[in-house]
Amino acid sequence: MPVLTEQEARALVARAFFNAGVTAPGVAEDAARHLVLTEMMGISTHGIARVGSYIGRIVAGGIDLGAVPVITTPAPALCQMDAKGGLGAAMAQRALAEAMARATTTGIAACFLRGGTHFGAIAPCLLVAAEAGFASFITANSAPMLAPPGGREPRVGNAPFGIGVPHGAGRHLMLDMALSVAARSKLRGAANRGETIHDTWATDAEGRPTTDPKAALAGVLQAIGGPKGAALALSLDLFAAGLSGAAMLSDVVDAHADPVSKPDVGQLYIVINAGMLMPAATLDARLDHAARIVADTPPLAGGPTPRLPGARALSALAQARAQGVEVPQAVLEDLHRLAG
Repeated sequence: MPVLTEQEARALVARAFFNAGVTAPGVAEDAARHLVLTEMMGISTHGIARVGSYIGRIVAGGIDLGAVPVITTPAPALCQMDAKGGLGAAMAQRALAEAMARATTTGIAACFLRGGTHFGAIAPCLLVAAEAGFASFITANSAPMLAPPGGREPRVGNAPFGIGVPHGAGRHLMLDMALSVAARSKLRGAANRGETIHDTWATDAEGRPTTDPKAALAGVLQAIGGPKGAALALSLDLFAAGLSGAAMLSDVVDAHADPVSKPDVGQLYIVINAGMLMPAATLDARLDHAARIVADTPPLAGGPTPRLPGARALSALAQARAQGVEVPQAVLEDLHRLAG
């Protein structure tokens, strides 16, 4: 598999966006940083393979090339950002930067974003915040994939959310997850391969558990924890979108199915200046103590040693920074074509 340095990968992705018309200062570079970090952390489903689909939405008009985000500050530790339908990965990094700039002096700050588009994984934002010494909580809504508790039709987004706590030596806590038992991409993959799925992953259009991925794609993904997970997804949707002024619940358009549409996604970035709570060395020692407690837990039979959330992604990131970013040949060829 071809290998690029981090700088080479970021330059290639940025050039692809620039070639697609993303010429506003820093936008292509911010998006490239986000997507390449995602790839380096081993989250390839949301990494640089997404560049082509984002450029497809740019061409279709679903992502606004000329978007200039509008930022207001109703309070010193609070900001609102209207992303104006701009390139999601770049707008996510800018909203995070706005929150961190305020929390530098206020200790804690939040940025509520509306007018957003799909930005991929949350993990790169958690990493950027942690490397700057900030703890973070980040969430967003999405096109409907789950049913509200007791329902059988999709009305609620998958509510991805992330939690990060910084460690001075890079052993951060980073949790990045969505609230469905399985991702929709797993259903599509099984359908393409003619395979069955677990009957806990989704229900069909009538609300019945199914092992048929095609029937599942016409139905509803199941939330983790059943009604509790569905209620949490609904609440996070309203927290991110209801308070930001973005589209909520089933008002969010599925940009995957309709790339021309403007989904008006809502996002929330809360950051805490951890150094104001305790010295960095103290927090590092506490995280290391927690990691030892987790690692000393007897594993399931035949299973790996338990680790803090994010350990696998951080290990993959360290390897990629030392040895380069592996890029599938087909993805690399597509990137070169898009980059001209």
